[in-house]
Amino acid sequence: MATIYLVRHGQASFGKENYDQLSATGWEQGQVLGRWLAGKVEPVAVFGGDLERHRETVEAIGTGYGPGLPDMQVVPGFNEFDHITVVARYRPEWSDRAVMARDLKAFPKPARAFQEAFVQAVRRWVSGEFDHEYDESWPDFKARVLVAFEEMIDYADGGDVLVATSAGPISVIAQHLLGLDDAKALGLNEVIANTSTTRVLYSGPRRSLAVFNNYSHLEADNPALVTFR
Repeated sequence: MATIYLVRHGQASFGKENYDQLSATGWEQGQVLGRWLAGKVEPVAVFGGDLERHRETVEAIGTGYGPGLPDMQVVPGFNEFDHITVVARYRPEWSDRAVMARDLKAFPKPARAFQEAFVQAVRRWVSGEFDHEYDESWPDFKARVLVAFEEMIDYADGGDVLVATSAGPISVIAQHLLGLDDAKALGLNEVIANTSTTRVLYSGPRRSLAVFNNYSHLEADNPALVTFR
């Protein structure tokens, strides 16, 4: 059986003007993963969404991996859901980034405060009660990810594959393979570490989740590199 390595992107730049770019920690996380993959995994193809943090994660992995890593092929189906819109529908005043930054600064731990609001915003989106407020509903998001997943497998034709993506698509794929309900899928989404690897084995029509959210490469190198946002 061949293996699909679903990699959550490195830490993005929370609180910065351009959230989508990797932080210094995110770059280091990718390089550590690249060194860990070198000599163990020889993917026939590398895929990723068209977000900057996906592309930069592959670049960081390549720096650690060395020669031989295929160029990333862009597949928008592996993009994360529009978290900015999801949060803004829950907290409309936060559509103004300056207002959001001001509000979060009032908390002792702004990142934790944002995470708590983000969890509630995602639950609202997934509930199905407000689908008319979103350009992409939760069911549409899941369908989009799973189409990209199957098309990638067809392209790989039995070879190992590396995919740089985000927590949302990884959760959707795990949900699909394990037959989980939406509540459990959201629980998975909340615990996926940056540059963790989730492995899916496949052969013909068979797909099996073998490993979920492995970040032992970070723990072995420097436990301080383990981040979840």
